[in-house]
Amino acid sequence: MAKRFSPQETVEFDNPSLANHLFGPHNANLDILAAVSGAKIGSRGTSVFVESENPDVRRTLCGVFIQLYDLLRGGVELDRQDIARCYEMLKADPFLNIADVFRDAVFVRTARKTVTARNVAQKTYLELLERYELVFAVGPAGTGKTYLAVAMALTMLQQHRVKRIVLTRPAVEAGERLGFLPGDLAEKVNPYLRPLYDALHDMMPQQKVAAMLEEGTIEVAPLAFMRGRTLNNAFVILDEAQNTTQEQMKMFLTRMGFGARMVVTGDITQIDLPPLPGSRGVRSGLVGALDILHGIPGLAVHRFSEGDIVRHPLVGAIANAYDTAEKNG
Repeated sequence: MAKRFSPQETVEFDNPSLANHLFGPHNANLDILAAVSGAKIGSRGTSVFVESENPDVRRTLCGVFIQLYDLLRGGVELDRQDIARCYEMLKADPFLNIADVFRDAVFVRTARKTVTARNVAQKTYLELLERYELVFAVGPAGTGKTYLAVAMALTMLQQHRVKRIVLTRPAVEAGERLGFLPGDLAEKVNPYLRPLYDALHDMMPQQKVAAMLEEGTIEVAPLAFMRGRTLNNAFVILDEAQNTTQEQMKMFLTRMGFGARMVVTGDITQIDLPPLPGSRGVRSGLVGALDILHGIPGLAVHRFSEGDIVRHPLVGAIANAYDTAEKNG
């Protein structure tokens, strides 16, 4: 049987050292791009070969190699996850200049690491966090809504733009059912607050986090603890806001004091609140706020999509495999 020919593109580079850096050890970066694109990719000397029957895939990959090479030549450091994300970004927008995301991105420096945008949506989000006193971030898990907000909060604290950080989220089981859980109050609510602690520990040494929690510079508390307070000169983050009631959301937003910043994050497709009596709908405070506050000057709403999820390439491959199995099943 005759073998069908697959068109091939070649990209040549002028610096052997940068080309090797781009290809990765044992062509590891080429393997990543081959996995996410389905193309066959190889190298010889300072040249890379892209083979695919899909001209869009070939064009996107060639663009990725050219732009990544320019970034490396400009001194930008890239990791394995950046390589895969560049392909996804150019696939979604063939005219995108990746340097706008990496080289010109907003950098947020915390005690342990430097956090920067990994896609266009994150870049826009960080810029909004810098400019606006109240920001709503809506979208699926894995897009960096809460993580980037915590990073910005720590940066503003270090710059003395705020005096403290308050991190809060609703405990859906709060009220009647929380009392049935074993342990004291802290032990009951800690499982709900764990993701916020994880973000802090990723950006700061654990001892430093503990000291700041002890002195009150950082506060992590369930949403019920916000009632009756006025939060001046604080960076306040409400996480999982889709699980607030409209009354809770109003209570939270009206806690805003002078010199404060507020960020409200949530995913309106993952609402765990029970339906209203006699209604098929739910009483999500986040959904209500996005509707009621639409058009009010001084606040910003940023919406992430599924395409903005930042995850390990293997996680993406696993998710795609399950999606394919469900479609075929």
